[in-house]
Amino acid sequence: MIALKMALFILGIIVVLAAMRSAVRMLVLSRGVRDPITGFVFMLMRRLFNFRTRWSKSYEELDSIFAYYAPVSLLMLPPTWLTIILLGFTLIFWAAGIESWSYAFTISGSSLLTLGFADPETLFQSILTMIEATIGLIMVALLIAYLPSMYAAFSRRETAVNLLEIRAGCPPSALEMIQRYYRNQGLDALHESWKVWEEWFAQVEESHTSLAALVFFRSAQPKHSWVTATGAVLDAASLSLSTLDIPWDAQAALCIRAGFLTLHRISDYFDLTYEHNPQFPKNQISVTREEYDEVYDQLSDAGIPVVVDREKAWRDFAGWRVNYDEALLALSRLTLAPKAPWSSDRA
Repeated sequence: MIALKMALFILGIIVVLAAMRSAVRMLVLSRGVRDPITGFVFMLMRRLFNFRTRWSKSYEELDSIFAYYAPVSLLMLPPTWLTIILLGFTLIFWAAGIESWSYAFTISGSSLLTLGFADPETLFQSILTMIEATIGLIMVALLIAYLPSMYAAFSRRETAVNLLEIRAGCPPSALEMIQRYYRNQGLDALHESWKVWEEWFAQVEESHTSLAALVFFRSAQPKHSWVTATGAVLDAASLSLSTLDIPWDAQAALCIRAGFLTLHRISDYFDLTYEHNPQFPKNQISVTREEYDEVYDQLSDAGIPVVVDREKAWRDFAGWRVNYDEALLALSRLTLAPKAPWSSDRA
């Protein structure tokens, strides 16, 4: 019996530490580390939401349902952690001398929720009661501190996404972005835009791996998405370097590199495999030559200077696009992004 109690006491400590580690990884740790408990909650909620959206008749209806996915999943985490801690301390209290399993469960719940309706019998049990109560308060405090940081990062992300509609239309399009810059500010103004988006990519990479739930927080407008915004900007930068007959801009190349690193690292966090889409030719990008030629012709018809060698321009564009093509489509699928040219429309 003593050996059994010792084993259950140790098991209870392990269970409690597992819940605390999960909370620290999710709410405190400043880098993206996957956690099995958090992953299980989000995966379970995703399946429930997927089941609910089977009857969705439009994307707007699907979007309105999935707008609740990330918030509801987040709200399910504290009860999950507290339940695990409750069960862990139930084992600990029973091993500490409380013979009744029901009373061990009762005193564990009373301590965790700081209700105080169950009294410990010994000094050691009193110490365990205070430890559990402290852990319960810490869990609540961590969540309260976590939410403002997450919504601040969400607000910064969405400001750029909303501003992009002014410059690239809705849904965002690389073609529309270049045409509007050409008409309104001139193509030279793209240089400053690449700087802004390079910084935005760095911020998104940091926030969407350390605060991974942000990946699933949807924009206020159904046709807005941080994923499709990323695709439009990266495609515009790729077209700028490959197709437009303008001086080489290293800032555009830096913007593309920042963008595809962001997409890859977020995709790696969620263990996305970037499996090649069988509907596209192997070892080629998802954008077809016909689609590229159509954009090339539209740019030329709008009076925008394009390189004369169309074949070389296509090869150069494909060489830039291949860096982020599959990661962009994988994240479009994961987030159920709204349809946008050359991104979620082929995901």
